[in-house]
Amino acid sequence: MAVYWVRCLSNEGSPEHTQRSHQAREEFAAYLKCGRLEEGFLRLRCERCHAEKLVAFSCKKRGFCPSCGARRMAETAALLADEVLPERPLRQWVLSLPHALRFLLATDSQALTLVLGVVYRTISDHLLRKAGLTRTTGKTGAVTLVQRFGSALNLNVHFHMIFLDGVYRTEGTDPPVFRHVSAPGAKDLQILIELIAARIGHLLEQRGLVERDSENAWLSTDASGSGLNDLIGHSITYRIAVGPRAGQKLFTLQSMPARAQELDEARNGAAQSGGFSLHAGIDIAMGQRAKLERLCRYVSRPPVSTERLALTASGQVRYTLAASAHPCARGISDSLHVKDTVPRRHHAHCAGTRGLDGSASGAHSPTADASDSLPRCVRAA
Repeated sequence: MAVYWVRCLSNEGSPEHTQRSHQAREEFAAYLKCGRLEEGFLRLRCERCHAEKLVAFSCKKRGFCPSCGARRMAETAALLADEVLPERPLRQWVLSLPHALRFLLATDSQALTLVLGVVYRTISDHLLRKAGLTRTTGKTGAVTLVQRFGSALNLNVHFHMIFLDGVYRTEGTDPPVFRHVSAPGAKDLQILIELIAARIGHLLEQRGLVERDSENAWLSTDASGSGLNDLIGHSITYRIAVGPRAGQKLFTLQSMPARAQELDEARNGAAQSGGFSLHAGIDIAMGQRAKLERLCRYVSRPPVSTERLALTASGQVRYTLAASAHPCARGISDSLHVKDTVPRRHHAHCAGTRGLDGSASGAHSPTADASDSLPRCVRAA
């Protein structure tokens, strides 16, 4: 990787070099220095046995370094599972967006916040209605991790939302009572995804970010054609941004089709509408804290895995993609694309309510009303 990076930087002054973002170069250069003693270290000595150990400095970056990303993943998962998410039934909701919106949300943080607020309110209203409550008589909450990458290392802004699988009834009860709701069916998901798509389109049109006529809609943002915007556009569409193969699809050396079982699992609990996709097939029952931590590790994982990186006999960097990656980029890929566009880090957002004590009694059935202290309110999305 270090040799390949030096070769890449040797093209100083070439037109494609000027298009690379400073952030991408900084992230990759820091990754190559991470964990190397010659870049700095701490000398640790045990006072009792006098054993010594040298610990190299880490880069602490978020975009590319797998080591620092894995450590941050473990810390985030432990925090969410042990201190944030209560001992109540939980469900993961995953929302994927059309390509045009991925570009908008990757370049406009305020638009991302607005869209996330629409999604949260739509799903929370659905849970409140199923419980027979309203916003004034009940409360729910969620932790959302915004991932900006896909399994093919493409730029793919999407939401992983860990929702309470129910609501707290607050009117006339002290302490509040948790009321579990049933899992969403295929009809519920289809209604929700169509409502989310319509509300997001209406909101962005009101804010002047989207224009539409009787047949089509398009982004009204200024398409300046800057180098970073070019990188983002190529990454979203699985294309190489610079070099002799600029504009081409990722080079696939080997096809690894997904098993039928994996395809069935991917379809289970998903609904689609106009490029939007909503999945809610993973639930966490009370007491399944190990499963919850595994889910939290998954949604907070870093974009790059060292286990999938290798060097070919011809000197190219090879990255093995997951079986569920895009059909045009499945299998073993020419990773010129990897260094060109480093995905931004994901962010955690809390909305609604969250539990404080997490000490729900095992005698309470998840399907029945369970008394609980009201979780404290946190910043709304």
